[in-house]
Amino acid sequence: MTPSRRAVLAAMAGGALAGCAGPRSTANRSASVTGSPSTSAAIAPGTSTPGSSPSATAPTATAPSASRAVTRADIVARYGHAVPHTWGFDAPAVVHALPTTRRVIALTFDACGGPGGSGYDAALIDFLRRREIPATLFINSRWIDANPAVFRRLAAEPLFEIANHGTRHRPLSVTGRSAYGIPGTRSAAEVYDEISGNQTKLTRLLGTPPRFFRSGTAYCDDVAARIVTALGERFVSFSVNGDGGATFTPEQVRTTVTAAPGGSIVICHMNHPRGGTARGITAAVPQLLATGHSFTRLSDALH
Repeated sequence: MTPSRRAVLAAMAGGALAGCAGPRSTANRSASVTGSPSTSAAIAPGTSTPGSSPSATAPTATAPSASRAVTRADIVARYGHAVPHTWGFDAPAVVHALPTTRRVIALTFDACGGPGGSGYDAALIDFLRRREIPATLFINSRWIDANPAVFRRLAAEPLFEIANHGTRHRPLSVTGRSAYGIPGTRSAAEVYDEISGNQTKLTRLLGTPPRFFRSGTAYCDDVAARIVTALGERFVSFSVNGDGGATFTPEQVRTTVTAAPGGSIVICHMNHPRGGTARGITAAVPQLLATGHSFTRLSDALH
């Protein structure tokens, strides 16, 4: 990873993903488009900068047969003793941008669920419908349980695709690392549970397994990222933090999203209807269309 890339990711960490992290803080609000916190905001002391250290080496184990599903026991055997070397928004195989420099942008919206996170931004989704703007919706198991009828409508619309945002909305760690005050998973077994619980639910509801995964807060270590791949999904992070974890004002959202370069993966939230996301996106999308940009679902851009 280039130094400029690490700087971008570190700066985005300052816009804490509070739409997923619960109570908003003054720090979250102050992390505006122009704010650039130090790398320590993204990486805990004593931890390597994401992507700068060698990947974790899993213990030797016999890989499961391709003819059967990967089990919890398989994951524990292969990764149970692996030591992570990174923590943050980046790890091997994590996707941050589309493989293009054309004026194509992927809008992604998280629905985190849980206390304070199970709302539904109908104004945002209705705008996307009216303008026929495709998007990828990363939905947590808890949000589905709180909004079953809405979920069914969203899942039935070809304009949107549903992706996996975890079972309990936890940062993806094999050692219990936390992000924004949310405790992470504590072992390879818990990483499996966080991914597969919602994967199983989505597969049952959609009729096909989800292709993409994003953890609660988007944080992961490199071992956990490998487990996502082992379970048949791609870990998708982001290159533009579009709403600062649902803490940005409408103008901040508009400014941030309209500045997104071609190939960006924009993260916003669809579970905070009182936030500035809907009004900001409503203002940004027409500006981007007027300058020749188009929008895509992740599955139509990542092969």
